[in-house]
Amino acid sequence: MVNQELLSVLDQLQREKGITQETLVSALEAALVAAARKRYGGGDNYQVEVNHRTGEIQVLQTKRIVEHVESPAEEISLEEAKASDPEAEIGDEIGSYLEIDDFGRIAAQAAKQVVFQKVREAEWNVVTREFGGRQGDIINGVVIGHERKNYIVDLGKTEAILPFREQMPRESFRRGDRIKCLLLDLRTTSRGPQIILSRTHPDFVARLFEKEVPEISEGVIEIRNVVREPGERAKFAVFSKDPNVDPVGSCVGVKGVRVQAVVRELHGEKVDIIEWSPDPATFISRALSPAKIQKVAFRELGGEKVATVIVADQQLSLSIGRRGHNVRLAAKLTGWKIDIFSDSQVTGDSELAQSIDPGRLLRNNAESSDSTPKLLEIEDLPGMGGIVAEILRGAGFDTVEKIANADLASVSSLPKFGPKTAAKLIETARDFLGLQKPEMNVHDTEE
Repeated sequence: MVNQELLSVLDQLQREKGITQETLVSALEAALVAAARKRYGGGDNYQVEVNHRTGEIQVLQTKRIVEHVESPAEEISLEEAKASDPEAEIGDEIGSYLEIDDFGRIAAQAAKQVVFQKVREAEWNVVTREFGGRQGDIINGVVIGHERKNYIVDLGKTEAILPFREQMPRESFRRGDRIKCLLLDLRTTSRGPQIILSRTHPDFVARLFEKEVPEISEGVIEIRNVVREPGERAKFAVFSKDPNVDPVGSCVGVKGVRVQAVVRELHGEKVDIIEWSPDPATFISRALSPAKIQKVAFRELGGEKVATVIVADQQLSLSIGRRGHNVRLAAKLTGWKIDIFSDSQVTGDSELAQSIDPGRLLRNNAESSDSTPKLLEIEDLPGMGGIVAEILRGAGFDTVEKIANADLASVSSLPKFGPKTAAKLIETARDFLGLQKPEMNVHDTEE
């Protein structure tokens, strides 16, 4: 049988699916063997010959010559064999070509199923070889269709699906549009291999920055965390391994060219680039950007880490963000539950004020290599600095809390201090922290 149309189909599958012609021909041969067995019975006594040049296909059935036939599908009597070959003898094998057109509908259906199965297996091998190690990478494709709110994307050798749940709100694509997505998953289905894409996953933002910022791909800048509410806002925490490289500035780029490229791909989604810090107060303060934070206090509530943030009245709505986006994303980014209060709320609610441990208040610009909360340093006291600060620090009074809880005699015995100066310093520290003033009897005069 000459079948040029068959060759065209095989050639098209080879080009579109990346499946070799040898694999396709092998699938066709297996299908025809299955069809022959379905139609005529037998076992391994079928051979398929395919002419790659002309498309001619022949199915050869071989039978063993026996004296008494027990299995007609695999055996033939000597008398019948001699009718075709006068030199035939017992024990020889004799073959005859079958007419494929005689296979029948059921056999043809069996052949079709075998071909589909073999092609699916070959396609899965091609897809896994091409995309198997690329989960989490950016994939470029072309939109070729829309099916039940899902986009069908052509990736070259196969097609992928961008499900509705992985699409950003209010964005739409037309047939022929080029699209960037994150390769989210690779799975096998009854219809063949299926690649799942995403434009809402946080890693999509991270991979976009990797392509725009060479310092990230080179490993100088490390991505510590990414959180987002797709279509609204994303927060992106980065850390520089080189103290001479500004992680935020590198991600923003000259005149904002790098971050603008990412924002354009995200169709206007706002992106906050935040420098990661091991100090929780600093990190939380930066995570609530663009709001300016005054103080942060920490506590544990039912095993949950809670950060109480105090902001100026005019900064309250900015710190919370539209529909709570800002504080919600900051909490996800830092891993802390964040409660935000304005100055007037704290001042007007005595119970709230007392619930905030003032000894745990931190500066919003604190820098520390330690992962534990950092207490206020003595330089935070009004007018503190210079030689006096050095004397206090040298004596172990390096935080406002230590000064506020210090013994009067211990401070007054230090150089440059007397009882009245020491008492005034302790009083100032306690006032600064909002603590009750201690009872002090100062009878001595200044030295």
